[in-house]
Amino acid sequence: MGAEVKRDDLTRSMSRKASFSSPSTKSWASASIREAFGAPGGDVFQKSGRRDDEEELKWAAIERLPTYDRMKKGILKQVLDNGSVIHEEVDFANLGLQDKKHIMDSMLKAFEDDNERLLLRLRERIDRVGINIPQCEVRFEHLSVEGDAFGGSRALPTLFNSTVNALEGILGLLRLSPSKKKTVKILSDVSGIVKPSRMTLLLGPPSSGKTTLLKALAGKLEQDLRESGKITYCGHELREFIPQRTCAYISQHDLHHGEMTVRETLDFSGRCFGVGARYELLAELSRREKDAGIKPDPEIDAFMKAIAVAGQKTSLVTDYVLKMLGLDICADTMVGDEMRRGISGGQKKRVTTGEMLVGPAKVFFMDEISTGLDSSTTFQIIKYMRQMVHIMDITMIISLLQPAPETFDLFDDIILLSEGRIVYQGPREHVLDFFESVGFKCPERKGVADFLQEVTSKKDQEQYWSRKNVPYRYVSVSDFVHHFESFYVGEKIFGELRVPYDKSKVHPATLVKEKYGISNKDLFKACLAREWLLMKRNSFVYIFKTTQITIMALFTFTVFFRTEMKHGQIDDGGKFYGALFFSLINVMFNGMAELAMTIFRLPVFLNNGLLILPGMGFCSTDMAS
Repeated sequence: MGAEVKRDDLTRSMSRKASFSSPSTKSWASASIREAFGAPGGDVFQKSGRRDDEEELKWAAIERLPTYDRMKKGILKQVLDNGSVIHEEVDFANLGLQDKKHIMDSMLKAFEDDNERLLLRLRERIDRVGINIPQCEVRFEHLSVEGDAFGGSRALPTLFNSTVNALEGILGLLRLSPSKKKTVKILSDVSGIVKPSRMTLLLGPPSSGKTTLLKALAGKLEQDLRESGKITYCGHELREFIPQRTCAYISQHDLHHGEMTVRETLDFSGRCFGVGARYELLAELSRREKDAGIKPDPEIDAFMKAIAVAGQKTSLVTDYVLKMLGLDICADTMVGDEMRRGISGGQKKRVTTGEMLVGPAKVFFMDEISTGLDSSTTFQIIKYMRQMVHIMDITMIISLLQPAPETFDLFDDIILLSEGRIVYQGPREHVLDFFESVGFKCPERKGVADFLQEVTSKKDQEQYWSRKNVPYRYVSVSDFVHHFESFYVGEKIFGELRVPYDKSKVHPATLVKEKYGISNKDLFKACLAREWLLMKRNSFVYIFKTTQITIMALFTFTVFFRTEMKHGQIDDGGKFYGALFFSLINVMFNGMAELAMTIFRLPVFLNNGLLILPGMGFCSTDMAS
């Protein structure tokens, strides 16, 4: 009787303990119950219990570490060749190339190469403890952009035209000659809302103002353009924070160092961007999980800790972006340029996109990222972007020229731009309803994206006229804009714009107010490391020039080997100045070889925003173009 009571007490005690523990602890408790009661197959459960017990002990040891050390260590499951599974402790602050590859391979095996499943697990871990992910809503109201330009043959960028234009500019400042420039209106009174967690497609024919709109929203307009209107991020104007670090503008021009590999290019970009608020998010996440007694998934915990460690020369984010963009097959290949063979044009376009994805930005403006890519690759990339936007609440606008129907269906919202005016903005499902209300219908075998770009054209509009009982008349862009204002989608958008954004809902980590992502010391080390790498890739030039200067120095000092230069004599002063002049000329002409390389690197230097000027973006081509 006493033995039965003790056995019941033991069962209740262990069951109660298992109910408040993690799933791995529950399996360990079940194995202990079977072992205590002599259940069949006890050896198997005993091995499982020891393995889980070992993992629990390692995890408990990590939980007892200080926060700074705990954020850099985790447990990773490794499957050996004989099929056995071991759990090893990993220090994410000292990861090598093989360690990163092992973590990435382990994650891919765990999630079966499913990027959406990985992001869902990341979001599930964050939501489980009640942490809100930063979201950013971008609004633009009555935005207009115009500039001055020469017309006719004077618009050509020739040396003669540049000289004459500069002289006319000087005379115009002195009020001695009237300016012959013409005012060009690029954007005219456009308004709209870009919401988070929704993929927005920016469509429009060439010269409709797509690039200017994206640059204006990113705060990267050229200085010679005049801008009016209001642009806000979560109700805050651009002067209240640093838009160049809050958002990321991806240019349609590919400017990279041809001597660097794809991995080195993305690593340098990620190193300059820093980790943003990832470390603070992980610290708060770890604290809440520790208080709640929740044990995270080892693979998810390893990935989040690996991407949150600051000051790393190479990051796991680079490997993730390489895998997502399909660049892992050419990760160690030179980017190449006009004189050096490298990756293809489509791969260069993906490298330009990857430069910004490795950063911690929450708002992305992508300008013609599909140039040079086939429809299948574009579909895969847009699919990955859609998963990021929907799961991680990212704000994204992507400008595409002629997307395939499959790619077009991946977007949630459409912004149709024509002649600097927004013809339609709203859900993709209602765009055909809008044009049918005007009198135009998309044929059944016609792509919707092609229809949208042709229906506003004066030459192609007539073929889509659907009201056979009404004579066709040309509907201008202004007519479309006025009709959209009375359309139910337009009324909803303009109604939301009239209501000010509630700033109390803004997450503290949404808007970045610090000018630099890393310290000046780390920034200097990153730039120095890149320049040293470029010097090693052109080592022949530097070795040859060093040898040449050394030989010339030997010849030069033998000329003056027995020369005596006494103090206060004019002849000796002439010898002294002659030696200095010869040395200066020698060094100056020897530096001519490196001058050409400096000129070739200048567009990339300006494209990178000099890395120390807070007013310029990392991947903007404003000055370079």
